[in-house]
Amino acid sequence: MTHRHALIAAALAGVCAHAAAQDTMGVPKADQEACYGVAKAGQNDCGTATHGCAAVATADNDPNEWKFVAKGTCTKLGGSLEAGKPAQDKPAKHQAEPAKAEPGK
Repeated sequence: MTHRHALIAAALAGVCAHAAAQDTMGVPKADQEACYGVAKAGQNDCGTATHGCAAVATADNDPNEWKFVAKGTCTKLGGSLEAGKPAQDKPAKHQAEPAKAEPGK
């Protein structure tokens, strides 16, 4: 095999591997759902209307970027099951009561 043939074979192997990987991306396991607005920059699971690849989100919590999460946990994480909707506000762990002014002071 000549050097040229080896390069061509390597390039074709790369293209085939990439195509095979793309076929499995974007397919959730049975216990997962796509959750919008929770992906961190560079950690989205698949493409959107503006790009076609995983791991290319440019901003944290973009309402159009999504990640697979366990079913039933999306809204608990502050996300949405629909694209483009802003992420839900995460519930506060502890909310302090406002201080009350004492009479006469």
